[in-house]
Amino acid sequence: MKLTVRYGMLVKERVEIIVLGLFDAPRITPVLKRFDKALGGEISRLIKSGDFRPRLNKTFLLPTYGLLPTKRLLLIGLGKENEFTLDKVRQVSGTALKTVQGFGIKGVTSQLYPLKDSVEQVSRAMAEGAVLGLYRFDRFKHLEPDEAKEVKSLTIVVEDKARLGGAKVGARRGQLIAEAACQARDLVNLPGSEATPSMIANEAKKLGRRSGIKVRVLSADTMKRLGMNGVLGVGRGSAQPPKFVILEYGKRRPGQDTVVLVGKGVTFDSGGISIKPSQDMDKMKYDMAGAGTVLSAFRVFARLRPKAHLVGLLPCVENMPSGKAMKPGDIISCMGGKTVEVANTDAEGRLILADALAYTKRYKPTAVVDIATLTGACVVALGRLAMGMMGNNEELRKRVREAGDAAHERVWELPLWDEYGEAIKSTVADVKNIGDGSAGTITGAKFLEKFVDKTPWVHLDIAGVAWNDKDAPYIPKGASGIGVRLLVELIMNWKKFPAAAKRDKK
Repeated sequence: MKLTVRYGMLVKERVEIIVLGLFDAPRITPVLKRFDKALGGEISRLIKSGDFRPRLNKTFLLPTYGLLPTKRLLLIGLGKENEFTLDKVRQVSGTALKTVQGFGIKGVTSQLYPLKDSVEQVSRAMAEGAVLGLYRFDRFKHLEPDEAKEVKSLTIVVEDKARLGGAKVGARRGQLIAEAACQARDLVNLPGSEATPSMIANEAKKLGRRSGIKVRVLSADTMKRLGMNGVLGVGRGSAQPPKFVILEYGKRRPGQDTVVLVGKGVTFDSGGISIKPSQDMDKMKYDMAGAGTVLSAFRVFARLRPKAHLVGLLPCVENMPSGKAMKPGDIISCMGGKTVEVANTDAEGRLILADALAYTKRYKPTAVVDIATLTGACVVALGRLAMGMMGNNEELRKRVREAGDAAHERVWELPLWDEYGEAIKSTVADVKNIGDGSAGTITGAKFLEKFVDKTPWVHLDIAGVAWNDKDAPYIPKGASGIGVRLLVELIMNWKKFPAAAKRDKK
């Protein structure tokens, strides 16, 4: 979609349709007053009669009958003015664009929504909502003509020339970030037969060739030499070879932090020998959402050029049952030498992340953030609205929390007390890969913690939010692409990590 921001007088725009936002119990803004006057008070009458109540995301199509240069107005409710936020800007932007798409109109003109936040933030939220809201995954679908309707352009008109520069910067950034989130959605929505570990590795190589980001893919022989038996063990049951993808942006310089982002990449998870029930197993193509998120975030870093040294690690495997597959009761040695009793082959994500987290040490990182669809228990604990966050450092948890709030990709912290580690003690190995059935999200994180040592680290469990079962204003049914905007927010606002921010005391 072509996105343009320009200066002008909205009421004079000669276009197909203009989107106007109205608050519930509305304050008559100057923009709204001009349109209402040109239409002989029709907008005021609609509200007074109750024919249109501008509740959040409610719409009303109003023909102008030649009284204005534009042919139509789409009125959209902004809800209560004192409750209007940047995320609600995303919502109404996504709702408006999808509504116009349904009319078959290809070009949309919109006001800059009235919000007291900075114009750059508002225009960025508008762009994000529009791009994310219009997303659909139809690669394998033969569309009927009425399904193939597509909005090709959005123009945001700014009536205050002093705000034009900030609006342009925000919209450009919002579009870039949202398009990356949509690329993550594409990867996750692809069937497991297409989105294989090799395909993820090839996508990373393409990014490297286009952007200058350094990309390496470790061979099975190299992984074996490094002792990555978590990755190799999980991938053993599949005909698809495992891949360990390394992305590197920038170089470590004196006084500069190194941040490592790790994304779980199980491209299809049958459960292995501990096979899952057949119901909903088709959705297990989304078990690589963490890897898709990190890869797509690096697409943004390549364009926005943060002042940081960044490493992305994507351990990618397919978890399948076969005569070569790991068995429950097997004992493997992960990178670094810790031995693991594999009590359940469906707790495989933590095995590949163990190798990845151990691998981070060679970069001597300032901080590590891993993102993974790790546990069904997180869905039970937090539902479909929040990521589970656990970690060993309050300063890093605070930064992740603030980034999540800003992006409206919210996190909720769960405890990581030492007592939870009792559940994953093994009598035959250093650690067991599954607990006793209680506090599953936390015991999964406790397992990962054993491979981090003292590095500041946060684990994000996105099992409940990586996939949507129903449409929302700017998140469609299917892959959500969640995490990309949070990671971009975190890195683009990164400040030197304080040396005093040591591991939590327990």
